[in-house]
Amino acid sequence: QARLVESGGGSVQAGGSLRLSCVVSRYTYNLCMGWFRQAQGMEREWVARISAGSSTTYYADSVKGRFTISRDNAKNTLYLQMVDLKPEDTAMYYCAAEWNGDKCQTVLDYVYRGQGTQVTVSS
Repeated sequence: QARLVESGGGSVQAGGSLRLSCVVSRYTYNLCMGWFRQAQGMEREWVARISAGSSTTYYADSVKGRFTISRDNAKNTLYLQMVDLKPEDTAMYYCAAEWNGDKCQTVLDYVYRGQGTQVTVSS
């Protein structure tokens, strides 16, 4: 079992930056982890993921070049650095985790999820 708690959301103007954090209640070295988001009235959208061992990163095209996912296993923490934010980035952001393996490819199916942190970007 793992409990995930996000923080760092807020309201910024377009072009601004935010750094989201996700603290996990257990060791993370054998977990692949990721972020997804859901805007009001929209489907969930995966944002980024990071592998368990090599920390290889993957990004959705909509955030590539603007968002950076990283992890600190010593702190059991996942991060999402977001720069050059756009109004279309407005959403609830969730971190998620899965046991290392084939299921790591699909963030939206990860077994563990947090409660989310709201990001609002105004134009």
